Amino acid sequence: MDPLALIVTLVAAYLLGSIPTGFLVAKARGVDIRAVGSGNIGATNAFRVLGAAAGSFVLFVDGLKGCAASAWASGLVFEFVAGRGSAPASTRDAVAILAGISAILGHNYTCWLGFKGGKGIATSAGVFFALAPLAAGIALGSWVAVFVVSRFVSVASLAASVVLPAAVWFSDAGALLKWVTTAAGALAIYKHRSNIERLLAGTESRISFTQTGPSK
Repeated sequence: MDPLALIVTLVAAYLLGSIPTGFLVAKARGVDIRAVGSGNIGATNAFRVLGAAAGSFVLFVDGLKGCAASAWASGLVFEFVAGRGSAPASTRDAVAILAGISAILGHNYTCWLGFKGGKGIATSAGVFFALAPLAAGIALGSWVAVFVVSRFVSVASLAASVVLPAAVWFSDAGALLKWVTTAAGALAIYKHRSNIERLLAGTESRISFTQTGPSK
């Protein structure tokens, strides 16, 4: 694997993931999303602050960033920089996995906002729908089921963060994907630590698609 091509690919994937969709959509409406609601730039806060249409757009684009980084951008950049024709399938798979993690890190720690970003659920979903679609589908199903029962986005996201690595470990995926998925799940749980504190305190807010004011 060409080290320079890998580095350039990972940087490109990080920059793709770092596009702060929620911040930009809110800014276009004259709102600093970091100062309202939960202060997070992700889709959940966009739903609460900006409404369902804007929130859905943020969700779609954040997911698309991860999917694009793993599905095709990583291969295009790696092949272009390496300049040696088509890389072996094993190399392409490894690059796609590492690019996916870079995109998630870009979303969670975007360089455009002082390395403070979202929680990575939508971007992670996009990455793993590209890398492990069956496991991602199982995780999505768990997210929907838990959300319907609890009405807490955070609880649903935490459940999916556990189910996804479990589903990948019980699949025939390679060791790299298994460990990367585990790391991504752990990162998602870590990014939800404030939500966990509010859940334990009984102050976490349930989602409301009609809410227009600030929320936790």
